[in-house]
Amino acid sequence: MDVKNKVNVRIAGKDYTLVGVESEEYIQKIGLFIDKKMNEIMKINPRLSTSMAAVLTAINIADDYYKSFENEKKLQKDLSDLTAEFERLKEVNKALASENAALQSKNTELQLELAKKEAELGGVKNTIGKVRHR
Repeated sequence: MDVKNKVNVRIAGKDYTLVGVESEEYIQKIGLFIDKKMNEIMKINPRLSTSMAAVLTAINIADDYYKSFENEKKLQKDLSDLTAEFERLKEVNKALASENAALQSKNTELQLELAKKEAELGGVKNTIGKVRHR
């Protein structure tokens, strides 16, 4: 069973005791975050009640959350698409490497054949040269 931490935080000038399984530091960080957001809203409109500021804070945080959630989904899709493209390109690279190896082999064969033909041609030229000099 997880150990629950009790943490006192101050939000919009009021003290609250928060209980959770997260660390005390984390709970304090969340409390400070909420306090900051509420104070920003109350600074814009000081006539808001604490409960109205809390609702507006919740709406703003929910908006941020859903935007982050949608952005995460988009990033996951982008990652999935890029992973698929990477796998496709690896296959293309593999095919090109194989084709390159075959072409290099063919090139070596053709160079050997050329060298043989040049040697034959040199031999024929020598023979012709000898026949002419007789």
